[in-house]
Amino acid sequence: MKKTFLIGIIAVILSGCKEDFLNLTPPTSLSSATYFQNEEQFRQAINGAYTPLRELTDVGVYDDEMRSDNTFFTIYQANRGLDKAREAYPQFLIDATASSIPNTPGSRWRASYRGIAYVNTIIDRLAANTSISAEAKNAIQGEALFLRAYYYFSLVTHFGGVPLLLKEVTSPDESFQPRNTTAEVYAQIKTDVKGAIDLLPVASTFPQNGRATKGAAKMLLAYALMSGDNRDYAAAEKELLDITKMNYALLPDYAKVFDPVNKNHQESIFDVQYMADRVSGQQSAFAWQFMPKVTNPQFLMGFDGGRMNIFSGWNVPTDEMAASYEKGDLRLPASIAVVEGTISGVEDFTAELLTSPVNYTPKAGKAFRYMIRKYFHPPYDIAFNTPDNFPVYRYSGALLLLAECLVQQNKAAAALPYLNQVRLRAGLPALGTATLEAVSNEMRHELAFENHRWQDLIRIGKAIEVATAKGNRLKAQYGWILPAAFNVTPEKLLDPIPFRETQINTQLEQNPGY
Repeated sequence: MKKTFLIGIIAVILSGCKEDFLNLTPPTSLSSATYFQNEEQFRQAINGAYTPLRELTDVGVYDDEMRSDNTFFTIYQANRGLDKAREAYPQFLIDATASSIPNTPGSRWRASYRGIAYVNTIIDRLAANTSISAEAKNAIQGEALFLRAYYYFSLVTHFGGVPLLLKEVTSPDESFQPRNTTAEVYAQIKTDVKGAIDLLPVASTFPQNGRATKGAAKMLLAYALMSGDNRDYAAAEKELLDITKMNYALLPDYAKVFDPVNKNHQESIFDVQYMADRVSGQQSAFAWQFMPKVTNPQFLMGFDGGRMNIFSGWNVPTDEMAASYEKGDLRLPASIAVVEGTISGVEDFTAELLTSPVNYTPKAGKAFRYMIRKYFHPPYDIAFNTPDNFPVYRYSGALLLLAECLVQQNKAAAALPYLNQVRLRAGLPALGTATLEAVSNEMRHELAFENHRWQDLIRIGKAIEVATAKGNRLKAQYGWILPAAFNVTPEKLLDPIPFRETQINTQLEQNPGY
């Protein structure tokens, strides 16, 4: 975060903003010396401060889903290239030197600190501005504080203590700081998000515009209060109960929650925003990442996609995950699909059938692949260009987090109605008892493939046990997984500080085990 980078951030963060939707398209480049003069410019800047969320979503697929028991990947020996580093991630073979590869720890570090740099500049310039109304200042300040808290939460949960940078950096020396303690980072997150709660509005009309709201801030605060070493479940309970008194509700149909036609609906508390577009770069690409590597992508995607897509085959539901859904769970066919086909040569898979996993039995002579269904809404007309948002916080997640919070306080009876609300929508019978295992299992299936599972396992103390069991199953299933893989030690619950960062900033100490 050198001065030249920070002074130039306006070229990245400028964004147009339609009145009814958070549009993150950068229209131009301006100098910071002439910028930050009026409300429109500050609003464009805060729009741009949301953009690193997209990179965090991408790295979360590898870090928070594929390291959990939910998903893995399909190996393609014919063309792996840089994917070896990404393959190392879910096998717990990652090291600090992979920091330059996309979707590895370096991506999370860079994206989070880029977002922090953006909002620090906004917060400092906003304080010095006297021409903007107090109402506008409060709105922008609330979003900025929420985003800074979110970016630091992304860092502390994956790296532990990190340097706390809370002011606009104007010289290189200001950016080279030692790591703060984990407790200090959590304290700052709570301070920022409480400030955001005081300033942000309650979501009152739907669809929302994609901006942070009071509900999103309370959700972040609850997660922070329930994570780390010094947990305060009673305080988290209060925040989560507040969310239940807001205007959120479960959609009747689980599959509709993820349909891009219904974006920013009443169940959405906070989503990362995307829009299919040929020029702005605001599109998502989850459907392409998560589809199987096939010789005929046009069969799945609805248009002639050309050659075999070697960038697919990631975040593939494990066999155990597909089999773990209760009978009659409506979330299974909405979350997972089966692609059946044939294999030629060694690994070239040709798709012939897209179907539901419910009661699926492979035909004789056929192979099949699981794929994530949630973000798959064809037909498409251009590769890697889809409109699907990525959910960060949903109301069902708030209900389940509240159930977990109550169980942790030995209030199982109070937790049961919130747990059963979610089960009822899934078409499942009500449970008679709320246990931590029952809540965790419900979270796994309700929030499947939404980048929550790994941190959920860490929070309840089950990450090492679950990841080790997954490794044993996969080693028995695949002959190519190395014996050293899935050596899941307590040190591996944190990512390595990216090697490049430790070389630039010699005050950074590497996490143990790397």
